[in-house]
This record gives sequence, C-alpha cells and structure tokens, in this order.
Amino acid sequence: MSDDSRPSPPAGPSTARTAAVIPAAGRGARLGPGAPKALRALGGTPMLIHAIRAMAASRAVSLVVVVAPPGGAAEVKSLLDAHTLPERTDFLVVPGGRSRQESVKLGLDALPPGHDIVLVHDAARPLVPVDTVDAVIEAVRDGAPAVVPALPLADTVKQVEPAGTPGEPEPVVATPERSLLRAVQTPQGFDRATLVRAHETVTGEVTDDAGMVEQLGLTVVAVPGHEEAFKVTRPLDLVLAEAVLARRRLNDGF
Repeated sequence: MSDDSRPSPPAGPSTARTAAVIPAAGRGARLGPGAPKALRALGGTPMLIHAIRAMAASRAVSLVVVVAPPGGAAEVKSLLDAHTLPERTDFLVVPGGRSRQESVKLGLDALPPGHDIVLVHDAARPLVPVDTVDAVIEAVRDGAPAVVPALPLADTVKQVEPAGTPGEPEPVVATPERSLLRAVQTPQGFDRATLVRAHETVTGEVTDDAGMVEQLGLTVVAVPGHEEAFKVTRPLDLVLAEAVLARRRLNDGF
C-alpha cells in the first residue's frame, strides 16, 4: 500500500507517523568471512528480514527504509521481494555510505514528508520484541526528542588505561558506579527534526545516533530494553539468537 492511499490521521503528537531506518551496509567482520552481517541466516532467514519484521510488527510503523551496502541495493530489494512482509507497512531500499553515520543520513534523506518520528535500528538486533519498539515510540510521542532502550549492567565495569599493545595487561584507573550505567540497545527513537539537525550539525565520529543528539545539548531519555534485543556480533551471539528463535517458534508459533 502506498503512503498516498493511507487515510491521514489528525495532527498531534499522539498520532505522529513513524518510520524506521535500518542501516544494513556493514560487513560484520567479527562474524567471520562470508556475506555481510545483515544477510547472515538466522533460522533459515536473513537477519535483516527478522529486523525488518521486528520494526513492522509495531502498528505505529508505517514505513521501513533499509540502507543497503553500497552497490547492493538491488540485491537487498530482491531479498525483500522474496520474503513475506506485512502488507500494511511500506518498504524502501536505498544505497548506503562508507560509514554507519553516513548510511543513516542517506536513509533519513530518503524519508518522504509526514513521518515525524524516526526509529534507527541495527539490522544486527533481529529479535527485539514489539513491546520495546512501541515503548520507544510512545516516549517520543510524549515529547522526548531522543529515546534509547537500555538495560542495567549485570557485570561490574572497570575503566582502564589502554595498553600500548593489544593483549597486554591494562591498569585499572576507576570503577564506575554500576547502578548509574546502562547498556543501550536499538531501536533508538527521535523527533525527526531533531535527528535531521543532529546529522547536519555533528561531524565527529559517534557510536550511536543518540550520542549525536547529546552533542546538541538535548536530553536523551532511556526506557526499559529487553534481553532478547542483543546485538549479533560474534559467532556465539548467533548461537544464542538461534536458541531464542527456536524457543519462540516452539512456544509462540513465531
């Protein structure tokens, strides 16, 4: 269904339409040689398809923009065409850039008017539950310019002086208070105008889009994340993701 065929909701923050941008241009070297990380199979289906379905599972998300590897937009478009996706959600594939930051910017540039809330989601987090997606959207609707799902840390964290040579012992210089720290996940949610301004203003290297908004001096808020929204980065993560997916299929018919 095209955007033009959807009825226009009344104006207001509670009815703001939401788009999700999924940067999927990374190679994922830590998973080993082979296909780009987003195209690795999970339960027989590429992780990217799982991530797209996770965003489209929210009834608030009316558009998903997939940012493909440079030169790989046609391949990703064929991949989407080969899998069943919700008909009530529109999908768009655009080529990405040389960095994640550049790829997100290209995804933002491709958004049509009328989507005032934007989610940015890692393709490598294929199993985020819809309740987490909805919680992020709701917090933006309630007025937060930027929202991250986050979990308390289970491990004690140490700040160290990095070793000159990898693998050498590193002196510990501080032990941060664990209760004040959170492990941040995605999707991260934003007021669209705020995210656009961040990408137009912040030029330094960042690890996530919320960090760019922080550099604007705006408040980023955290909502509860979920343990199943972990990032598939190493081979062991893929084993865990397969186990989670198998349990879902057994218990919920997922």
